[in-house]
Amino acid sequence: MKQFLGHVGHQTLLFFGRVYDATELAIDSMYWMIVAPLRGKGLRWKTSVEQMVIIGVNSIPLISMLSAIVGMILALQGAYVLRPFGAVIYVADLVGVTMTRELAPLVTAVIVTGRSGSAFAAEIGTMKVSEEVDALVTIGLNPIKFLVVPKLLAIIIMQPCLTMISNVVSMAGGMFVGLTLLDLGAVKYINETMTALVLQDIVTGLIKSLVFAVIIALVGCHEGFQVEGGAEGVGVHTTASVVKSIVFIIIADLLVTMFFFFFL
Repeated sequence: MKQFLGHVGHQTLLFFGRVYDATELAIDSMYWMIVAPLRGKGLRWKTSVEQMVIIGVNSIPLISMLSAIVGMILALQGAYVLRPFGAVIYVADLVGVTMTRELAPLVTAVIVTGRSGSAFAAEIGTMKVSEEVDALVTIGLNPIKFLVVPKLLAIIIMQPCLTMISNVVSMAGGMFVGLTLLDLGAVKYINETMTALVLQDIVTGLIKSLVFAVIIALVGCHEGFQVEGGAEGVGVHTTASVVKSIVFIIIADLLVTMFFFFFL
């Protein structure tokens, strides 16, 4: 019994310790990204632009392909339900609204988590193991400003852009199905999509993408700073960064959806 209680107590303290570390990382990151530049301490824009290319530009082919496929699947599933009612044209509404409000931000976030969130954890974890992080502190550089802020800034800028690309490509995929399999005209499909969409649908998806971006960056970097024990530790925490990011993204998705549902 004592051993069990000791284990529970140890895990509880470990959990709250990690929550504290994650909170401290988030606060420090926001300070170096927002407050410090106002005091003349600047941002590492060159590194941020390099990260934008890695996170954003290099992700466009994969996100475009998967978004088009998701749009086509959604159109086919919608047609299966709507065809008996003679309402196939509303497939355009289904694809447009569902992708902009929900699936485009989610699909983009999952892809970026797998590509970039894991890379954040692996990069910082490798530096932690090889004592490069300690070397940064020794020469007077803040690891948060040097390592985390460029990644956080880059993903905050690129995630909404990738989400908009996903919106457009997924609706194009849905329209392809509408034209080729459902005998819908292009003009009719586009007009129906424009009628169904309102600005709030797009804004909701973009707000979600910003929330997801912060989660991906902070979780990936936090897991990287937690690495111990050599290459094995890097692998463990890289995997943990992907799993935790996806879990937190889905939870955040629910919370943001509930907020817009009840208050807007």
